[in-house]
Amino acid sequence: MKRRTYLKSAGVSGVAALLAGCTGGEGDEPTSTTTTESSGGAETTAQGTTTGGGEQTLTVGTYGSFVDAPSSSPGVWLKEEFESEFDATLEWQTPDAGVNHYIERALRGVETGADLYVGLDAQMLVRIDEKLDDALFAPAEGLSRRNDVNEQLEFDPQGRAIPYDTGYISLVYDETQGDDEAFVAPETFDGLLEPEYSGALLAQNPTSSATGQAFLLHTIDAKGEDGYLDYWAQLKENDVRVLGNWSDSYTAYSNGEAPMVVSYSTDQVYANESGADMAKHQIRFLNDQGYANPEGMATFADAAEPDLASSFMDFVLRPEVQAEIAVRNVQFPATTTAELPEEFAKYAHEPPEAVTFSYDRLKGNLSDWIDAWAREFASK
Repeated sequence: MKRRTYLKSAGVSGVAALLAGCTGGEGDEPTSTTTTESSGGAETTAQGTTTGGGEQTLTVGTYGSFVDAPSSSPGVWLKEEFESEFDATLEWQTPDAGVNHYIERALRGVETGADLYVGLDAQMLVRIDEKLDDALFAPAEGLSRRNDVNEQLEFDPQGRAIPYDTGYISLVYDETQGDDEAFVAPETFDGLLEPEYSGALLAQNPTSSATGQAFLLHTIDAKGEDGYLDYWAQLKENDVRVLGNWSDSYTAYSNGEAPMVVSYSTDQVYANESGADMAKHQIRFLNDQGYANPEGMATFADAAEPDLASSFMDFVLRPEVQAEIAVRNVQFPATTTAELPEEFAKYAHEPPEAVTFSYDRLKGNLSDWIDAWAREFASK
């Protein structure tokens, strides 16, 4: 039985990586914002509720970095563009716990309080379905641009989550950290175990980081269920540093604490825009592969405005909106119709081969894999 699903290039295709202050998904340092509501003991932060004048309100949950940097994050731009066309107000909710906030509300029998969630991935859907008996999200129906989505990026067999962007996990390395010559990252997973790379890698904890979880899954793909724990034991012997989340590890990397970090293949986009030394932002796809982590959006089953939510999803799938989200989120579009700016396309790298685990492969296994890693690695 084939253990992995391959994504092939088809038109414009391509983590959860948000390098200009957007760290990708609820597992990587959700950011608090300014307005806080308390409902049933859980806090939900809302942002961007001051513009728009429509009678309808679309409430959209997401992770903080999707909206917290007005000049670079997609959220503020999406709100302005959506409200300029639709007779409605768009409210962002950025709960500190991400999608777990809505899972907990559902477990308590409390309404979700939102119409749509932006920022789902296959791992989150598996966690949701394992925890809840009733559906948290409804199947997407009636979307006019549904067929524009690259079918290789589809990750929800139940048709609830619609991909809107994707990223690839890779190594980012700093050539300037070599002693007598330029530092060069290894080409394979096995290469990371060589003595010359002792203490050279910064990674993230898969129990608390979406990026770290994706890298863990890539090692399972590469080494198999029977071999990945031994591989991580060898990484530990070679002094890999595992930090809490992407922001922690990337900050340490930027401070020169190690010459390699698990990050995203769009890293050079941000480096180019910020005028950084490109020698410090080199990309390596281990085994010539990148782990693809598409992000999706889905309508809550108890949405007060399901039709407006569908209109928003169709809006997000427009070619020009897809391109804008990709640039601002430092990701790749999910549709085959978007056209990326030349400068962005130059520095956004796609792997020779992309791999990912399907929802069906993750279901019933994901928690066990992560728990086993925590017992064998994090607890020692």
